[in-house]
Amino acid sequence: MICGIDEAGRGPLAGPVCAAAVILGDSFNRDILDDSKKLSAARREQARCLICGSAFAWGVGWASHTEIDRINILQASLLAMKRAFEQMLAALPPENISAVVDGLHVPDIPIPCTALVKADAKVHEVMAASILAKTARDRFMDYMALLYPQYGYEKHKGYPTKAHRELVLKYGPSPIQRMSFRVV
Repeated sequence: MICGIDEAGRGPLAGPVCAAAVILGDSFNRDILDDSKKLSAARREQARCLICGSAFAWGVGWASHTEIDRINILQASLLAMKRAFEQMLAALPPENISAVVDGLHVPDIPIPCTALVKADAKVHEVMAASILAKTARDRFMDYMALLYPQYGYEKHKGYPTKAHRELVLKYGPSPIQRMSFRVV
């Protein structure tokens, strides 16, 4: 079985990084899948529902903004990936599973793991993981927008847009700001 692993949220100035691990299974309808960045929010949500309801196994993991500041974004991304894999693994034994991870680095997990650049556009399991990670993180940032409405998280999701940078300069860092990332 192939486990796809990907993350969302490496580039933002605020919020956590989120990762997902997904095993689709032979009967999963892969036609709805694509690189999460190419799908509209509505199509990502439709795919998320299908993945959560029909995938063989899946898990989501997080690394907080404080963990990102403490260990750096690469290590935090790998930690979130490991947590996602461990959550997924709670439902099944790790036998006969190998993983494909989008990017250049692999998390410390107890199965064979291959890093593949642009895997989120090539491997269906990684596409599914990308979609789960992106939708989970976007939902988290929408919730943060309710708690901290002055920062506009529902619009930019913490990414370094001009508007986000201006709001941080105006109001100061939010409680979920990555302090190790430069705002200006």
